[in-house]
This record gives sequence, C-alpha cells and structure tokens, in this order.
Amino acid sequence: MKSLLFTIVLWSIVQASYAQFDPSKVDRKAVDLYNKALQLAQDDRFKEGIQVLKDAVRIDSRFEDAYLSMAGMFGELKDYQHAVENYELAYSIDSFYFQDYNLPFSINLAGLGDFERADSAIVTFLAIPNLNETSRKSGEYRERTYRFALDYKKDHPSDYKFEPANLGDSINSEVSEYYPTITIDGKTLVFTRRVNNNNEDFFESDKTGAAWNKAKGLVGNINTNFNEGAQNISQDGQWLLFTGCNFPDGLGSCDLYISYLTQEGWSTPENLGPNINSEFWDAAPSLSPDKRDLYFASRRPGGYGGSDLYVSHRTANGHWTAPENMGPTINTVGDESAPFIHADNQTLYFTSNGHQGYGGDDLFVARKKDDGQWNIPQNLGYPVNTIENEGSLVVGADGITAYYASDRADSRGGLDLYSFSLRSDIRPAAVRWVKGKVFDQKTAKGLPSSVELTDLATKNTICRVQTDETGNYLITIPIGKDYAFNVNRKGYLFYSENFSIAPNQSDSAYLIDIALQPIMVNANIILKNIFFDVNSYILKPQSQVELSELVQLMKDNPNLSIQINGHTDDVGKPKDNLLLSENRARAVVNFLATKSIGLKRLSFKGWGDSQPLADNKTEAGRARNRRTELKVVGN
Repeated sequence: MKSLLFTIVLWSIVQASYAQFDPSKVDRKAVDLYNKALQLAQDDRFKEGIQVLKDAVRIDSRFEDAYLSMAGMFGELKDYQHAVENYELAYSIDSFYFQDYNLPFSINLAGLGDFERADSAIVTFLAIPNLNETSRKSGEYRERTYRFALDYKKDHPSDYKFEPANLGDSINSEVSEYYPTITIDGKTLVFTRRVNNNNEDFFESDKTGAAWNKAKGLVGNINTNFNEGAQNISQDGQWLLFTGCNFPDGLGSCDLYISYLTQEGWSTPENLGPNINSEFWDAAPSLSPDKRDLYFASRRPGGYGGSDLYVSHRTANGHWTAPENMGPTINTVGDESAPFIHADNQTLYFTSNGHQGYGGDDLFVARKKDDGQWNIPQNLGYPVNTIENEGSLVVGADGITAYYASDRADSRGGLDLYSFSLRSDIRPAAVRWVKGKVFDQKTAKGLPSSVELTDLATKNTICRVQTDETGNYLITIPIGKDYAFNVNRKGYLFYSENFSIAPNQSDSAYLIDIALQPIMVNANIILKNIFFDVNSYILKPQSQVELSELVQLMKDNPNLSIQINGHTDDVGKPKDNLLLSENRARAVVNFLATKSIGLKRLSFKGWGDSQPLADNKTEAGRARNRRTELKVVGN
C-alpha cells in the first residue's frame, strides 16, 4: 500500500511546471528507469527502487522528479537524512516546481529533529494559493506539531543525550521483540516475540552481572497457539498479566488474562472475568507494585475517545472492582494505550495520539497528586518521541533505566528491545524495596499478613500488599521521603518500622523477616513511628500514622489492656530523663483516650535512661534507646 509521502510524489509529478524543470525534456532512458522504480515502490521494494532512480539521475542529473521520488522512498525507509538531501537537490533544480513538496520535505526535516526548518517549510507550503482542503488540514496539523516541538525545546534541558543501547543477541533476534517488562530487582526481563510469522509468545531472560542470558520461552502452560502479548510481570515476578486475543473463553476480541508462577512453571492462564473484560477490546495491563490496582486500555463504550485508560482495584477478598475510566485529564478524543505504573506507585507512563505531541502516538508521563488525582500528562519530548508512533515504555526501579522497542538501524530484525537513560525531569522516583517473610514468633510458621507503607508527611498509603499464604512479601519504597512500615494480622501485635531513604543511599534492597507476636500478656513491641522533638513530649504530626494503627489495634481487640513505656538515652540528668520519658508515655495514652479508648485499658510508665538497648556512646545507639514501647498487661 502506498504511503502518504509516496502518494504526494505520484500526484505532484503530473503538475505542470512553468520554471526551470520540464518533465517532457527528460532523457527517455531515464524516464524508463523512473517508471520501473515506481513499479518497485508500488510493491514496497523501496531499496531496489532507490537504486534504479540513482541510475536514472546518472543519465540525467537534472531529473527533478527522480530526486523527489527517491526522497519519498528514503522517507518510507525512515532514512530521513538521505530523504532531506534528495529534497534539497530537487529544490536546487527548480524551487517553484518544488513548492508542493514542502509538506513531505518538512516531515523528513522533523524526522531529523530539525523542527526550525520543518516549520519554515510548512509555512511556505501553507502559503500556496488555493490549496485543497485535505492538503491544508495536513499542513496545519504538521504546523501544530512543529510549533509544539519548538516550544518544548525552549522549556526543557538541551544537554540530554538519547543513546538507546540494543540489548543484544541474547534478547533480540531476526524477528520482532517488543513489549518489555521487568521485575523490581532488574534481573528478569519478560517480553513478547513474534514467532512463525504471526504467533506471539512470551520469552524470558535473566541477568547475570551486567549481561543478559539467552532468552527462552516461558516454562509452563502460558504459551499457546493463540496470540499472547502486551504482558506485564508483577514486581515480585510471581504474576503475569497479558492480553489474549480470540481465545476460546474470551468475552471480546481481546481480553485480559493472568498466570501464576508455580514450581512447574507458569500456570494455565485465567480470564480475569466480566468484572474486568467486556465484549469489546481490552488490552495492555499494568499492575501496581502492591498488586492492588490494575491499569489497562479499553475500547468499551462510554469513554472519551477510541481507546481509553481504565483502572480496577483488587479488594481484600481478591476480587476486582468494576473498571473506572481515568477521566479527561488522562484520556482524550484520541487513543490512549500501553499504560505502565512505575514501582513508585505514583508515576504513570502511557501512549497517546490525542494529547499534543510530535505526530502519531507519543509517550507521556502523569504523576499522582497527594489527593489521589493525576496531574496533567507531560510529553516525554524529543528525541524519545519522534514523528513516528512510539510504543510501550517501562522504567526500572532506579528511575533512570528505561526499556522500549524500536526498529533502529542496528536492529537484528524488525523491532528490537533497547535500554536508555531517561532525562532527569521525566523520571519517576527511584525506589528501594523490602522483602522477607512474616511468621509467628512462637511457632515460626509463616503468616498471611497485610504489609503497608505510609508517607509520614502526607499520611497517604503508598503501598499495601498481602503476603502469600506462607508469609512472603515484597514492597517498594520510593526514595527521598520518610515512611512508616507496618505489618498487621488479626490476633497479633502489629510490627512497626521506620524508613528514611536518602537519594544517595546505595542499598537497593532490605531483607526483613518479621516475627509477629500473638496478643498475650507481657508481649511487647517498639513503636518506631512515634516522634517527639528534642526535650519535648508533644507528639509530632508524623506520629499520626502509628497512632492510628494503635487505635485500630485497641478497637479490634476490646479486651486488650496495654501499658505505654517511655525511654530516653543518657544525655542529661537522670531525673530530667525520667520525667521526660513519663510525659512522653502519658502523651500517647492521652491521645488514645481522645479516640474513645477507655482509660481503664490504658496505663503508662517512664523509665528514663535505665533500660538501654544499645551503647549510649554512639548516636546510633542513643537513637535506639530513645523509644516508645507498648506492653500487653491484660487480654
């Protein structure tokens, strides 16, 4: 099928010329070669057509139509440099004859990233008298994209180097690889490969050091003779959600499916059911790091355009809620697709041809605000976005390394997978992660539990995950903020931890196995997110998260009686420390009393510096000793 550029070429050669170039005076042999090249182009044999046209201009070096057609063919091959060079040669022969070609000329200039000259060329094109409506609309559309590109360039860093690195022969092959997705540790890459011309299957590569191992088809029952694609692996590598089209149990043309990693490999895929899938097109799933939110694209009725983005939430019983359209801030009258929610659970990447961009599908980023709403999407800018259609993008836990598919010049064949560094202003928050096992302190048996990460400043829950049946968990922690980390299970005291992750902190993963204590007399925990200023017993606002946990514990266990114990380090006079610790413990009890917790169930005691946990000679030791504890005194 002929492209727009080539159609323009064919249409324009029949126009009469009143300047230097006269088609009727071209050497006959050159014309014969030219006609042969057009036949080759009709069959999409552009490389062969270009060689024939080169022979034509050797015979007649002023054969402008040959240069113009050669430029169009180079454009089809996305060889913008040679396309522009041939347009310039044609222009040098006869600028008047060339004027109708300023539209494709501008497109190829934009393909090179030369938006200044592209804008100038399109202005010249739109100045042609009596342009037909189709040509005018095409020109005005391109003018908007070029002006957008120029404005974007003014407002964004100019020193960014876009240097995609091909992931190499272990990943890429002579056929197409696309839709990359990666686990939180950056060591497992799962992608779609087109095999046997039209079948799509999933492949996996594991990383050893800095090198990717040879990719292999996923083990188990997930790859079939049907088309599986557009997949997303959960951050812990245990779930794989994907798009299945024309499956026997499908509800629409394409549905969302899930498979679980077992000891035998990936399980037989399960349709996510009518709560998620419709009788229309549903595709491109992306699972939040806590497995509680599922983002995807759908063409179901009631949206804002062709394909919209939706989100569904997983309830405590494991069911998915009815999908919610993400609204007009994200969705447009055009198509939005390929969502990817980063491990920070706050940053969403997706493609759109409805938001203003460079032409076709561009990549955008939107960030979640403190109130849970999304801000206005930001175009990722040139050269990540181009005048071509950009596909899916995923970003590693470091917030810097991105992966995508492209058919660049060094492709092994078709689409290949590449990695590159994101520009600083379009990065998500880098994340660290905590993993481990929750178990009963007395029996050592794994406990299914709720694990929650809360921003201490905003009190917003960043992640909430359920462990698996044996108590294993993984939770992500965006850097640069202070967090409360709590683990809960009915019948047990909650576990409390505090994380303050600095941007320059080198550790990426924490292994914390958590022993939960059954609620029984003399059981005790340290409340690690109760905060006071130095020498003060006024509770700081950041303590609200932990205090809310404590209130909930008391309400869930109406027979529970507790004692709050206050402790200090040995700085200062022992008498002053004793009074400070007592006042701090009293402050916690007073707060609980304001939340309708009966005073008969509450007591407090200050211990000053008399019960240290660590040596007071170091700041780290003194920090451990300054603590608030909960002790069960009745149940």
